[in-house]
Amino acid sequence: QVQLVESGGGLVQPGGSLRLSCAASGSAFRLYAMGWYRQAPGKERELVASITSGGMTNYADSVKGRFTISRDNAKNTLYLQMNSLKLEDTAVYYCNAKLLQLDRWGQGTQVTVSG
Repeated sequence: QVQLVESGGGLVQPGGSLRLSCAASGSAFRLYAMGWYRQAPGKERELVASITSGGMTNYADSVKGRFTISRDNAKNTLYLQMNSLKLEDTAVYYCNAKLLQLDRWGQGTQVTVSG
């Protein structure tokens, strides 16, 4: 079973930047459709950005132009570059991997935007 470990969260001021990473175990990372989701207190988990095995990306309207999802298959790692952070970006961010019946989640990393 693939394991996903997020890192890179933290406290940042509005307008600041963070880069999240998600390290995946195993040898099939390149085959997975990957995504970043987030869940704020009292809200449902929502898709932030996704990237297919072929590199096609998709973003939530709320983060378009500010966030960039990417993947490095040689390093088994997914990234989320977050720029121009806003207070409303505060949430726990989760990494997700999908392939056929596989649907795996990481443990999450907290991002807090506060000034």
